[in-house]
Amino acid sequence: MSNLIRLIGRRLVALPIMIVGVTFLVFVVMSFSPIDPARLALGESASPEAIDAYRDKNGLNDPLAIRYFTFLWRLVAHGDMGVTSGNQKVTDVVLQAFPITMQLTFLGLFLAIILAAVLGVVAALYRDRWPDQAIRVVSILSLATPSFWLAILLIQWLANVPGGWGMFPALLTDWVPLSEDPRMWLNQIALPAIALAVPVSGSLTRVVRTAMVEELDKDYVRTAIGAGIPYRVVVSRNVFRNALITPVTVLGLRAGYLMGGAVIIEIIFNIQAMGQLILDGVKRNDVFLVQGVTLTVAIAFIVVNIVVDLLYVLVNPRIRSV
Repeated sequence: MSNLIRLIGRRLVALPIMIVGVTFLVFVVMSFSPIDPARLALGESASPEAIDAYRDKNGLNDPLAIRYFTFLWRLVAHGDMGVTSGNQKVTDVVLQAFPITMQLTFLGLFLAIILAAVLGVVAALYRDRWPDQAIRVVSILSLATPSFWLAILLIQWLANVPGGWGMFPALLTDWVPLSEDPRMWLNQIALPAIALAVPVSGSLTRVVRTAMVEELDKDYVRTAIGAGIPYRVVVSRNVFRNALITPVTVLGLRAGYLMGGAVIIEIIFNIQAMGQLILDGVKRNDVFLVQGVTLTVAIAFIVVNIVVDLLYVLVNPRIRSV
């Protein structure tokens, strides 16, 4: 148990170091943007004196290191990521959009895990027979299907558009939270989540199948079956649990892929979340908004990977015993 606590402690200690690193990287990259925040805030007709005064007031003439530490201090102490070109706090705007993106990401990841677990286990149990071959073809097709293309197909087939079945809204106007109306929430998030989940489930299915096949070939499985333990009991209690270790290692990377894909899917379905924010920021040359959205997504990616690392430690007995 002490080894497990020590390993968890290492991951948690690394978390703030990585967050500081990613804030520095994002800040430096955005600092090289040719867009002048002072000119953006005051407009093209602003006088040079007004521009200089704005830059002095907001520390834009300070050296890069001082500007970074000022930015980091404001972020840590006050949660301040600057002001948008529309004179709104970036933090407030991001806090409204970020939960929607995370709901979409986690629902997509949940669907992908369920699909991959079912298909991967079935493929492994029917190895080299027709269910295995069929699932392999389906997983390859899923893996090769771009999320945005699948999203457009789902809209054409299932959404409320001419020729579609009208089961789901094509474009969202107002986001309904889960706490207000669970049915409407599921109705509006189903198609985007499916579009995100299918490509990820294809790759995860192959990982689960490979891990299951490797476990089924091990001696302890034959020994257990030879001792009279039913096959289904060995598979459900031992093989499946041991086979989970490998898929968990790639889960963090897939979560990052889903967050990146969610940004595009949100734009297609007109979901007012992080994807729309970063698109609006780019259209308006809003440096602080783009910086805030990028930073938030990057930190979320780090946190998710730390959580996956901890999950990996918990499910892998060899790591716990180191």
